[in-house]
Amino acid sequence: MTRSLFIALAVASSFGAPAFAQSTTAVAGPLPITGNVPSVCTAGAISGGSNVFGVGVLVDTSTGFLLNTLSVPAKTLSGSFCNTRSTIAIAATRMTAQSSGATPPAGFTNAVNFTATASGWTPTAAATSTGTGTNPGANQLRDTAFAGDIVVSLSNFAPAGGPLRLVADPEYRGTVTVTLAAAN
Repeated sequence: MTRSLFIALAVASSFGAPAFAQSTTAVAGPLPITGNVPSVCTAGAISGGSNVFGVGVLVDTSTGFLLNTLSVPAKTLSGSFCNTRSTIAIAATRMTAQSSGATPPAGFTNAVNFTATASGWTPTAAATSTGTGTNPGANQLRDTAFAGDIVVSLSNFAPAGGPLRLVADPEYRGTVTVTLAAAN
């Protein structure tokens, strides 16, 4: 009887016990995913027309002196961004007569100074004046990533060398350059 009970228990336990089969599922991971984002700065595109600051006639045609009412509409750099801490810098060259290469006679000049300003990127606008030797405000730092418009404007036109008449020339030309760069 002991023997038949043992066999019965062995048979019964084989029906109720799970089989020890080999698993068909394997787990690997978690597997790391990596990537990077380089520092990127873009000065945007000029909106609202051409990229030329067209000042027009520079002098009062009855006196030959620089007009004290000179103005020109600002240019907007739309879509500007830096995805990291950045600097904005503005540089300018004064407007000079393109055809008259000779030294102007006494009482005349062949150059016009001005102030160029880039605002909207930093709390303090970056500004430079072509009539000064140093421009400490021409470079400004922004501590965070930023996207927005930069407004570039010109003001404070003045004849180089003081209150002089301008030499006639069909074209006086200068430049303004705005630079956005990732800061270390």
